[in-house]
Amino acid sequence: MVGVFRRSLSFPNKPCGRSSPTPKPRVSHHTRSISLPCRSHPLISHVNHEISQLKSWFSFSGESNRRTTSWITDGLSLLKDVQETLADILQLPQSQESLRNRPVFFENLLEDLLRFVDAYGIFRTSILCLREHQSAAQVALRKKDDEKIASYLQSRRSLARDIAKLTSSIREPKTKHQQYCHVDSVNGTYSDAELASVISDVIEVTVLVSVALFNGVYFSLRSTKTTPFIGFLKRSEKKEKLDEGIEELKQVEENSLVGLNKKKNEEVKSLMKKMMELENSIREIECESEKVFRGLISTRVSLLNALTHIN
Repeated sequence: MVGVFRRSLSFPNKPCGRSSPTPKPRVSHHTRSISLPCRSHPLISHVNHEISQLKSWFSFSGESNRRTTSWITDGLSLLKDVQETLADILQLPQSQESLRNRPVFFENLLEDLLRFVDAYGIFRTSILCLREHQSAAQVALRKKDDEKIASYLQSRRSLARDIAKLTSSIREPKTKHQQYCHVDSVNGTYSDAELASVISDVIEVTVLVSVALFNGVYFSLRSTKTTPFIGFLKRSEKKEKLDEGIEELKQVEENSLVGLNKKKNEEVKSLMKKMMELENSIREIECESEKVFRGLISTRVSLLNALTHIN
């Protein structure tokens, strides 16, 4: 981030009394320097625009009441861009200098990024296993093998529960804007406050997208016989959030895969088509979440580089 430019305003001396026949030349002197906020660094403006896009993306879901694979992958793509821009911001000497004076904020940010990286690492492993089980289930479906389909459903429920737990791991980030500003409110500058605001906003939208992803996959694949796990949501919000599943992932319900031997060939073909679409959706989500995972790693590496300079 670019630091704040300070301007010195010069004013001429006022003449004292009436003018004399040989007036003394006027001498200019400097008044006290006045700090004025300058235009933001282009990276700050850019990341603010990306954050605004992410918030609009989330609002669109509330208005349309539809959560599709395309919607969730768009959000992941936007989040990846935000993380990459933040990584560039953290590499700026001004940003590193600002963070150097606020070790508590620095450590909290480092810990939050680690939690995100861990959560997405676990999600990657789970979604990869899910896709493998999905491929095996399609073979079992063609053979009308009820035993292997039952094993697939059991594995799917287990993976869904593991993914649901990720919401709790990221629900309360430690990085707070107020912590940054209150550490050194006397010596803090406009650019310091702007950096704190941007970092806090990035953490906020990262939680927003991640919760939509983890809960979306869980609600789509969970067993209909179990009580939904809603993680960070308040009790009053639970009933409203039960339908957060991703449409393409919800189309193959457990009940539809039971009793394959009694189903007609047309029904099995219809299920096969839905299973293929489900696998394609899982593959798309896997691809975009992988990019977010790498973006988070890049952001944390930038922060660790700043720590190296601090030490």
